[in-house]
Amino acid sequence: MAEISIFEDEAFSVPNLVATINEEHPVPGQIAAMGLYNEEGSLTVTQQIEKDGDVLALVPAAPRGAPGHVVIASKRELIPFNAVHLPQTFTITADEIQGIRAYGSRTELQGVQDVVNARIEKARKQLELTHEFQRIGGIKGLIVDADGTTPLVNLFQRFGITQQTLAMQFGTADVSEKAGTALDMQDDALGTATGVGAIALCGKLFWAKLIADKTVKDVYMQSTQADSLLGDRRQAFTFGGVLWVRYRGKVGNKAFVADNEAYLVPEGVEDLFKSVYAPANYMETVNTLGVPHYAKLERLPFDKGVMGEAQSNPLHICTRPRAVIKLTA
Repeated sequence: MAEISIFEDEAFSVPNLVATINEEHPVPGQIAAMGLYNEEGSLTVTQQIEKDGDVLALVPAAPRGAPGHVVIASKRELIPFNAVHLPQTFTITADEIQGIRAYGSRTELQGVQDVVNARIEKARKQLELTHEFQRIGGIKGLIVDADGTTPLVNLFQRFGITQQTLAMQFGTADVSEKAGTALDMQDDALGTATGVGAIALCGKLFWAKLIADKTVKDVYMQSTQADSLLGDRRQAFTFGGVLWVRYRGKVGNKAFVADNEAYLVPEGVEDLFKSVYAPANYMETVNTLGVPHYAKLERLPFDKGVMGEAQSNPLHICTRPRAVIKLTA
């Protein structure tokens, strides 16, 4: 029968728990699955973001006393952004693990590991959902807290730039012509940067109006993709040089993209979207390169069990916010 002292095993050390929580898992969320964001670790909790016109860039950290990042023109400025601290806690009581006994080829340690891993996995899923929420916030240029209103990062406000928007006017305007206008706006914002295409992430009502629009329906009901439109009406399709995607991210009834909106995102532009992970606030992780998730356990008073924490410290950012065009129905 397992006892609380089993948590003294090296299997529950910070490095092993961090390795466990960062193991490969099915990719959650549409934005993560698309691979739009490039991920990297950071040694610091504050990221210096350089603004050069409408372009934002991360400034690399350097050891104290080392040469600093060269800023070669007066029009550039450095603005600090703090990583967002996302802690999740859980408790495993002594009663839960004392009921575990060895059976067959499994040991008590393996049984306790299963209990710990199940709690860590639940916390990891909640963190990943939050990452998806903040990635779409990076695309929109405004990352808000879990309440859906409190701003955490407002790229347009912090950098003194404005968002580009375009009304699609479904039912009266030519969707292909409107898509071309949006792509031109995007190209102007990208400047010399080039991509491989564009994706429109569409809210529910925007999507319904899009596929019901006569200029879209008449063409695509005769195309090879007609079957997908007749079947699951949420299947992505290409029209007017844009891959139109029904974005379905939400928590409860709260959609991550408003029903009447869509966001036109450049695809294949190097370092357009970046996810930077700061290290956890543990003694073991000081001055180490940040990873997406951390986990740690500590004993409860009187050995009544252990309290666990899973945390992440991300900054999801778009380096050219004006290149993402907000479309309205």
